[in-house]
Amino acid sequence: MRALLAAAFLLVLSAPAATAQSQGHEIPIARYAYQPAEMTVRVGETVTWTNQDQAPHDVVTTAGPAVLQSPLLAQGQSWSFTFTVPGDYDYYCSVHPDMRGRVTVLPDETTAPPPAVEQPQAANPVPPAAAPTTTETVSSPEVAAAVQPQPQPQARSLTPPPSNGLQPMLLLAGLVAAVTTFCLLLLGSRPERG
Repeated sequence: MRALLAAAFLLVLSAPAATAQSQGHEIPIARYAYQPAEMTVRVGETVTWTNQDQAPHDVVTTAGPAVLQSPLLAQGQSWSFTFTVPGDYDYYCSVHPDMRGRVTVLPDETTAPPPAVEQPQAANPVPPAAAPTTTETVSSPEVAAAVQPQPQPQARSLTPPPSNGLQPMLLLAGLVAAVTTFCLLLLGSRPERG
């Protein structure tokens, strides 16, 4: 009986730790804004965006270690993303480019950074110009595959697409100026009566 109680007690104590590991975060999209506009999460956590507006919205990264691009979300629809790479993710709505947000992803708490190892300094270091260079030759494709360095993932910086250059008020002002000029030319070209 005591073993059963001890097991139940340990199960209860470990439950909060298990739920904290896969914690989810919500970002409602309402009134043409991400609410909150900035959020901090840890690697492995999931963020869910839910559109509460009648207008469609999406989530597209402009900068960050990984690319995010949700489908267009209609009212009531949600999209989730689980972050696996730490860093700052700046994003916006491609339909409404003035809507912007940021998710800062911190490293997982359970992973400790590797210990720092100091390299001993040589008493008489060889200058770089005098250092010998070696060239490797590869004799088989298997060895070539083993020698080739693997490409490292790099952070990509994306820019939002250019906005339409015609602002509605500017277009209206140009139209008013054109009609006014046309009317003045008509009045000026009439012959005088007299």
